Amino acid sequence: MGFLNSINTMLIDKLGPFGPLMIVGMLGLLMIGLTLPTLLKKTSDPLDKLRDVQKAADLAQSKTAKLRDAQGHDKLEKYSNFLEPQDEVEYSAIKLKLLQAGYKSRNAVRMYHFSQFALGVGLLIVGVGYAILKSSTGQPSTQATILSILIPGVVGYMLPKYWVTRRQGARQEEIVNGFPDSLDMMLVCVEAGQSLDQSIIRVSRELRSGFPALADEYEMVSYEMKAGKDKSSVLRDMSERCGVADVASFVTVLIQSQQFGTSIAEALRVYASEMRDKRVMRAEEKANTLPTKMTLATMMLTVPPLLIILIGPSVYGIAVMLGGGGAPGLK
Repeated sequence: MGFLNSINTMLIDKLGPFGPLMIVGMLGLLMIGLTLPTLLKKTSDPLDKLRDVQKAADLAQSKTAKLRDAQGHDKLEKYSNFLEPQDEVEYSAIKLKLLQAGYKSRNAVRMYHFSQFALGVGLLIVGVGYAILKSSTGQPSTQATILSILIPGVVGYMLPKYWVTRRQGARQEEIVNGFPDSLDMMLVCVEAGQSLDQSIIRVSRELRSGFPALADEYEMVSYEMKAGKDKSSVLRDMSERCGVADVASFVTVLIQSQQFGTSIAEALRVYASEMRDKRVMRAEEKANTLPTKMTLATMMLTVPPLLIILIGPSVYGIAVMLGGGGAPGLK
């Protein structure tokens, strides 16, 4: 700390009261200027020409791909090397997390990292402005100045991650709450004579008002099945998008029932009964943990008033008695 204070004093003597802020700002701009050209520089790959030719051929053959390319042009695409992870494992993990949070667009990963970069830099600039304002009204220490600049930038960078994690948890909780009811409705549809595909479509319509996230998943399953995709792959993709253990077990049950040729209605009946029992057990678990959570509040809000009511009169009487007994001695 003595070394930092000596540097701070030297900068203030040579450059004035804004000397430390000027040095910090110049270093930040220098680091950004050295880093951005390297990150934004796109190295040419010989295989890119072959990919472009193949992509052009696919677009020429597919009218749908032409319309999609004409309507949706992403302005951040040229910064994809900077905004998207180059590691395939990291990219897949972030994409899966965004899917489980409900962000299903093609450029979701790019927008996620852009929001982190934009909020981080924006709040960093706000922190610099606050530090300049604070230094003009007083003489803050170097440590306080650096913290007032860095903390807003770190908060802005971590804010999108916190938001996506909250959205992911809320969506998974909604799927867990609505999954037993969806199994009951699916069982009714199957026993009424409908196929599994038709029952999934009907369940997605009925669940739209109460559980939209689960309804979206069932609707996507129905669309993929209509497109001709393999049923096992469709169900596994649904399990990955949901990220819920109950849905993963349900998918395993359906795949095994399809492979072994057993009755889907019987499998749905058994699994729906287990899901209902599991929901009751979760409710009982929350009810059993309630007294433990209320213990601290009960002690803080009940015990002090009770002690005042029980011991207060005795303490007051003792205080009066000691005050009356000590008065003659003072006289």
